[in-house]
Amino acid sequence: MIVRPEDVDPSLIDLATRTVPRYTSYPTAPQFSAEVGPGEYAAWLDAVGGTNNPVSIYLHVPFCRSICNYCGCTTKAALRDDPIRAYADVLKEEIGLVGARTGRIAVSHLHWGGGTPNILPPDCMAELVELLSKTFNFKDDMEHAIELDPRHVTQDGMARLGDLGVNRVSLGVQTLDDQVQKAIARVQPLAVVEDAMRAISQAGIADVNFDLMFGLPFQTETSIEATVEQAVRLAPSRFAVFGYAHVPWMKSHQRLIADETLPDASARIAQARLARRLLVGAGYEGVGIDYFARESDPLVAAMRNGTMRRNFQGYTTDGASTLLGLGASSISRTPSGYAQNLPDNAGWQRRIRAGELPVARGKAIDAVDRIRGDVIEAILCFFEADLAVIAKRHGFPLDLFGQDIVRLVKEMGTRIRIDGWRIAITRDPHETARLVASHFDGYLQSNGRYSVAV
Repeated sequence: MIVRPEDVDPSLIDLATRTVPRYTSYPTAPQFSAEVGPGEYAAWLDAVGGTNNPVSIYLHVPFCRSICNYCGCTTKAALRDDPIRAYADVLKEEIGLVGARTGRIAVSHLHWGGGTPNILPPDCMAELVELLSKTFNFKDDMEHAIELDPRHVTQDGMARLGDLGVNRVSLGVQTLDDQVQKAIARVQPLAVVEDAMRAISQAGIADVNFDLMFGLPFQTETSIEATVEQAVRLAPSRFAVFGYAHVPWMKSHQRLIADETLPDASARIAQARLARRLLVGAGYEGVGIDYFARESDPLVAAMRNGTMRRNFQGYTTDGASTLLGLGASSISRTPSGYAQNLPDNAGWQRRIRAGELPVARGKAIDAVDRIRGDVIEAILCFFEADLAVIAKRHGFPLDLFGQDIVRLVKEMGTRIRIDGWRIAITRDPHETARLVASHFDGYLQSNGRYSVAV
């Protein structure tokens, strides 16, 4: 089952080492600026409140008990609960500020991320859920998801989360190899993950995602194979397999990972392909570039019927056009544009206590952004895009994409097929989808520094 790095197509290696955005949004975060602030976001929220369309909510909890060397999240270590409780108190105020603009709008998806969201003391999380349910209108079929560190999952804690309505869990497994775990400062033996799964099951939560990673220090095809096989035996309903993004210029703690310990491009490709082959062989359906789900998972149905979306949380069934981001550094998306909160906890708290929305920057979306965003999302979700259909939906002429197609054909060649105005990736789609999508990014050359494509 091992995929040898030397078997990887050299031309693909050249493509895989290019740097492009992950496209969990378009325009991407490097295009955000201070031109969008509290006033602009307030007006956008007012417009959202004037509709009957459900929204999604994301709450960011920027605390962990310790920081893993590979981490790319906005978080900090907190050994005591005092700063976490103070954060929760201000988060309640932010909920009030946003809710005053939107009114009691319906919520279809609620997602807790971080950091380690379940680091919140139980009473704090219960109070936040209660406030959210009073401020907004939770739909009966609302997906209520939370990201969890297996090292901090307990039977009592999961029971409390189940009582709060949590019905989907994402476990940050990453790797089950001892040497790799030590290198990334996240030691969690298989027994820890098994105990976490047992607690999740006892809480009555059946929808479980495992996050796995490739490209980590000292990681090999052998360790990938062992990790995937052990993880499959625990039978989660979904997997997300991400490539480690080594960005020490952005995340200083990643400097603790020596460059020479990282797999090269050919090894990263081989690791990703091996994980994909093993998971598909175990009965999981490939979804997009890096997700895998059981046949019964709603994400598979959404992929097949063309309703699957891609947002900051990855591939999703969430069709809401508005995502309300709460907490320091959170990004909100509305039909009018993106707005990002102040990233530093202190600044975020000061702004809210002054009675203002804590927006630091953002990007208004125009008609061209919308059509280009739809093309990019289609490519990332389905490995193809019908430009004629998308252009008609947005009321644009097809010549908008003329130069994009010329550049795409020149660079990607036989890896794509063009039938009229329909583009499909026919070779190496998982490795090249982000690159293909980048040809429709109207801002890519302006600014930003990104991770490698694979």
